Amino acid sequence: MQNTLTKEQIEASTDRNTGAALAAKLRSVRVGVAGLGGLGSVVTSSLVRAGVCNLILADFDRVELSNMNRQLYRLDQIGMLKTDACEDNLLAINPHLRIEKLACTITADNTGDFISRVDIVAECFDNPAAKQMIVETALSRYPEKYIVAASGLAGFGRSNMIQTRKISEKFQIVGDGESTLEKHCGLFAARVGIAANHQANAIIQLINEVF
Repeated sequence: MQNTLTKEQIEASTDRNTGAALAAKLRSVRVGVAGLGGLGSVVTSSLVRAGVCNLILADFDRVELSNMNRQLYRLDQIGMLKTDACEDNLLAINPHLRIEKLACTITADNTGDFISRVDIVAECFDNPAAKQMIVETALSRYPEKYIVAASGLAGFGRSNMIQTRKISEKFQIVGDGESTLEKHCGLFAARVGIAANHQANAIIQLINEVF
């Protein structure tokens, strides 16, 4: 069924659900999501459902069958760029979003351009070196930016061990602080989703308190 809801109707619904003041903040802030896998695909969905409307989506990869156990993609999206598939899924929630896509690898050479154009960075990479690179770049070169990262999500169970820790005024990290793929037999949607929603919740709280 074709979506015929207007931007004003969707905004009015968000205003009722969150309160007009917070809804206005959610619409005004630009969030950059670096990595659109198990973390990023869930973070983006939760942020858009909350009322965030302005996003930069960054990921070089394509949707694969192996992603289905933990990432918010569908079988009919296999082969699509994750930036395109994620955008499609988000526009199905709110067709009036402002989305910019970067279908490339975020490296030390281009991460500054990505960080400089957003208010808050959601670090959602799979690769530990990439995680470290974007966090260090944000903290050292863009001290005015906020970053919410995640690490330590593997396995299942032990849900309450996943916590959000405030490392500094501008840097928060989500995770259990210990789990690895080797130690805890892979990644599962339930636990990765808990961490991703911790990230989304921390970002919403930042938007409410800071912006």
